[in-house]
Amino acid sequence: MRTICFYFQVHQPYRLKPYRFFDIGEDHYYWDDFLNRSVIRKVAQKCYLPMNALLLELIQKHHGAFKVTFSFSGTFMDQLEAYAPDVLESFQRLVATGQVELLNETYGHSLAALKSKEEFAGMVKQHQDKIKQLFNGYQPKVFRNTELIYSDKIGAMVADLGYKGILTEGAKHVLGWKSPNYVYQNSINPDLKVLLKNFRLSDDIAFRFSNKTWEDYPLTTDKFINWINAIPQSEQVLNLFMDYETFGEHQWAETGIFDFMRALPEAVFKHTNFGFSTPSEVIDKVPAVSPIHVPIPISWADEERDLTAWLGNDLQDEAFDRLYELEAMVKKTKDPDLMRDWNYLQTSDHFYYMCTKFFSDGDIHSYFSPYDTPYDAFINYMNVLSDFVLRVKGKVKGLEKA
Repeated sequence: MRTICFYFQVHQPYRLKPYRFFDIGEDHYYWDDFLNRSVIRKVAQKCYLPMNALLLELIQKHHGAFKVTFSFSGTFMDQLEAYAPDVLESFQRLVATGQVELLNETYGHSLAALKSKEEFAGMVKQHQDKIKQLFNGYQPKVFRNTELIYSDKIGAMVADLGYKGILTEGAKHVLGWKSPNYVYQNSINPDLKVLLKNFRLSDDIAFRFSNKTWEDYPLTTDKFINWINAIPQSEQVLNLFMDYETFGEHQWAETGIFDFMRALPEAVFKHTNFGFSTPSEVIDKVPAVSPIHVPIPISWADEERDLTAWLGNDLQDEAFDRLYELEAMVKKTKDPDLMRDWNYLQTSDHFYYMCTKFFSDGDIHSYFSPYDTPYDAFINYMNVLSDFVLRVKGKVKGLEKA
C-alpha cells in the first residue's frame, strides 16, 4: 500500500486587544472582537469557503478515493460559531462525506503538554466534546499536538489517553539517515503509531509555491508527480502536512494554488502507484518499521524544528511560567468566564508573537504577528495577565470567605 496522507491544520487564535497598564483592574475583557471577526471573515473568503468547495468537488469526483484530514483548534471552532457559521456548515458537509478524518488536539491550541499533564488531558477532553457536538458525534482516534510538538513522553501521554496514533514533524536531526515515509512507533508505548511529516514536499507547497527565487519555481503538477515517483518503492507513506491557510491566504489564488490542488489527485491516480488515505487508515494498514526516539521535544516550526518559536527567550519564559502558576487557583474558581480566558490565554500564538528570532525565520514571525515588535507583544500580554491574576485571586478569596 503506497499512499498519500493530506493533513491540514486549521487554527485562528483569539487575539488580544491593546491593553494598557492603566486598564489593569478596570477592564476585564481582553479580546479584540473586531480584529478577530475581520481576520476570520477575510480568510473565509480567500481560503476556507473556496478550498472547502474544491475539496468537496474532488471527493465527489473521485468517488471515495480522495481523502483528507483536518485538525480544528477549539479557538477556531468557537470563532466559526461566532463569526462564520457558513464556514462551519461547509466543514460539516465535508465531514459528512465520510472521506474526511478529524483529529483531536488541545482545545486552546496550547503548550500544556510541556507544563501540566492534568491541564493537557483536560483540554483534550474539552476538544473531544466540541468535535462531538459540532460534527454529529464524531470521535477522533488520532491526535495532533499543538504545532506538531512531540517527544517520547508526550507520545506516551497521548497513548494513555486512548489514541492509536499521533502526527509530528519528520525532523532531520531526529531521523538522521532514516526516511519520514514510513510508519514509526512511540519508544515508550509501541502501541502508539507515529506519522512523520515529509517536510520537503509539504513545504514545497506550503512555503515555496509562489517563491519566484526558488530554483524549482514554478511548481507544476507534473513536476510534483515526478518527485513523488522518485520516492523509493519500499517507502509506503507520503505525509503532506500543512496549514490550511496555505490555500488562498498564504499562497493567493493568483499563484495558481487552487488549480494545482484541483489537478493533483487525478495526476496521482493516473501517473503514480500512490492512493490517498487518512491517518487512521495508514495506522491500521501499514506496519511500523521501528520506534522513533525523541527525548527532546520537536515541532514543525522554523529551521530548528524545536520549541524556540514559543519558548526560550526571557520574555516567553516569564510569560509562560507566570501563566501556569495560576493553574490550581483558576481551576478552584470553576468560574466559566475565568476558565474561558484561561483557555484562550494559553494559545501558543501569544508566545509566538514574543519570539525575538530575526534571522532565518524573522519574516515568518512578523507576518503572523499583530504587534510591531516582540516586546510590544510581551507588554500587552503581561498587562492582561496582571488583570487576570487580580480576578482569579479575588474569586478565590470570595470562595474562601463563603
